Amino acid sequence: MPNLARFYFNGKLIENETITLDDATAKHIWQVLRMEAGDELRITDGKGNVAVGTIRSAERHRCDVVLQQVTLSEHKQHSLHLCVAFTKNNSRNEWLLEKATELGVASITPISAARSEKVHFRQERWEKLLTSALLQSQQDYMPELSDMMTIAEVVKKFGHIKDKYIAHCISEQPRTPFAEMLKPSSETVILIGPEGDFRFDEVSLCMDYGFKPVTLGNQRLRTETAAIAACAHFNMINDGKD
Repeated sequence: MPNLARFYFNGKLIENETITLDDATAKHIWQVLRMEAGDELRITDGKGNVAVGTIRSAERHRCDVVLQQVTLSEHKQHSLHLCVAFTKNNSRNEWLLEKATELGVASITPISAARSEKVHFRQERWEKLLTSALLQSQQDYMPELSDMMTIAEVVKKFGHIKDKYIAHCISEQPRTPFAEMLKPSSETVILIGPEGDFRFDEVSLCMDYGFKPVTLGNQRLRTETAAIAACAHFNMINDGKD
């Protein structure tokens, strides 16, 4: 597929159909990129479907695109499910969402732990951040952004996955370096705790469901740093294995 400007469309992509892009995208195409009728572009729906289209008409608040070719991108054989206790600092949460998307996680689940700070869950804004990061990193599969879950709900949801871990800083409880535990895997899930860490009983609950306790290093990391470190470790083990 040619190296075309990439855009997101929240809807079905059907060959020979005409779609209308949202107002913000239309404005960017018309005002910033100076694209016009006849120009080609690439559209993704965030679910792996990708289309090459031709602009039928471009105006400040409307852009109609005719889809000529729709294909399904190959899905990665490995996937990381990131479950993290977000902080009350929204800019740090947004940075985490952006970078985790760029690193290709399959899903992001905000978790509510005993020591979690109050988080304002901004679903619409966060989904826009995911979309922007998806396009910037030239991917076609958007991470699934779940609603806030308790730890009990998380361990039940992901209990079927073989490779599952909980990262914590409780020195009295044995932990293995995450990098040593990782191996090429089809699916992996990791829990990252709040600034005050998980409580002992929360770690025990996860272990009862088969989660293995791990450490991400000797340094005490911020929540968002720990989450991105886990993503980077996972990619280093799995990249090139598809």
